[in-house]
Amino acid sequence: MTKIRYGIVGTGGMGSGHARTMQSIEECSLTAVCDIVPEVAEAVGEEYNVPFFTDYHDLIDSDLVDAVMVATPHYFHPEICIYAMERGKPVISEKPIAVTVSGADAMVEAAQRTGVPFAVMHQSRSEPIWQAAWDLVKSGRLGELYRTMLVYADFRSQAYYNSAGWRATWDGEGGGVLINQSPHSLDRFTWLGGLPNRVTAFNATRNHRIEVEDVAAAMLEYPNGAVGYVYCSTTESPGTDILELSGERGKLQVVGKQIRFWELPEGVKHFSDVSPEMWQRPPCNEVPVELPECESGHIAILRNMARHLLHGEPLIAPGVEGIKTVEMINAMILSGRTGEPVNVPVDRARYDAFLAKLRATSVRKDSGPDRRITDNVHH
Repeated sequence: MTKIRYGIVGTGGMGSGHARTMQSIEECSLTAVCDIVPEVAEAVGEEYNVPFFTDYHDLIDSDLVDAVMVATPHYFHPEICIYAMERGKPVISEKPIAVTVSGADAMVEAAQRTGVPFAVMHQSRSEPIWQAAWDLVKSGRLGELYRTMLVYADFRSQAYYNSAGWRATWDGEGGGVLINQSPHSLDRFTWLGGLPNRVTAFNATRNHRIEVEDVAAAMLEYPNGAVGYVYCSTTESPGTDILELSGERGKLQVVGKQIRFWELPEGVKHFSDVSPEMWQRPPCNEVPVELPECESGHIAILRNMARHLLHGEPLIAPGVEGIKTVEMINAMILSGRTGEPVNVPVDRARYDAFLAKLRATSVRKDSGPDRRITDNVHH
């Protein structure tokens, strides 16, 4: 069987996790690894009996790999992914694809210019519950959207933030809960509900000793007049994960691992316009949602790229769609820090200048050696 030979750039927590995952995918094989820390690169290379590099250019330029998985800290995603695409190597970027919308723009431009396959590790799209939600939305069963809502509240300890000097700093990550913990939720939110055109946000650092936000909330305005709300935090336990979309002809609600859909055959506004009754509500039927049988998680995205290259299978999470998440992240950070509404698309030059000022005063944490431990809880 023909296999796609993957190289991994960045073999920290997530990169090492992807290396393990690749061992059980029939359509691919791990053939090279890269990390800027020589002893880490060597250790992972020896563990999987593959060549190792400390410079990503050397891995990508070698004839050892057909595709590249980029699992470095966020700031390095654009330069590595663009380099790979310009050399004809398909690439998967860890989330988010970039820290800034200008960086994401450059990645999308490179993908479109070169025609090289580009994906993002938004693996939750592959889960049956979200595939079912997408089927409902794309078939038009919600009708015109009137309201969106996302609550993603989770927990991270101070030990987590202390595990690496770059974590939760403006220079190391470019944000907090929005750019690190929330991208999967924000991806699903914008995938299903689209992007707002105006964001008014509030950000705070509540429970952690970090430079960046651990709480963020925003009111959203959409081009059609719809409204929305987003709340993200790493300060709560037990966690909460809720997405709700309400439209003219249906309401979709996903709470944790439960999905519900209500159908309004006559439509909300239509019923309001024509009904002579003061207190009657539009007919509403809850419709059972059938979940497809499908592989999910990191393995699904890695296999999907391999099958895309081998058999033309459509990408589950195209990298060009990753820009929507970055738009939301940048808009919420900028609005929350300035106290002003921010229009979407975000002003690229303004955001770059804004972030550059924050990075200039950022301080790397002195918390000892980085702890490279794969997340086996939030996956």
